[in-house]
Amino acid sequence: MEDRRLFTRIETKLPLRFRDLSSNGKEGLAETINISANGLGLITKEDMVIKSFLEIWLYLPDHHEPLRVRGEVVWCLPLGESNLKRIGISLEKEEFMGLARALWARQGVRL
Repeated sequence: MEDRRLFTRIETKLPLRFRDLSSNGKEGLAETINISANGLGLITKEDMVIKSFLEIWLYLPDHHEPLRVRGEVVWCLPLGESNLKRIGISLEKEEFMGLARALWARQGVRL
């Protein structure tokens, strides 16, 4: 399968909170496994419906407010025998500054 991504994904673990805007506002917790300017890879215990829209707050270790983004669930796969799921999120718009904040925080640069 050809990789059609426009932006490189960066492997990083960041905690996040989300609200499902397509349901009754169900909220949950997750952790990123990778990020890019237009997408997120997540691990969560929560069930997700493909094409659901999420409001997401990424907690970056830069001591600023969480990065708020919105995106759509594009795929969801169970992780083995565990109750965890791996989720792919396509962001509503590119988040270059958010990606930069995540990279800077990952490298220990304080803004």
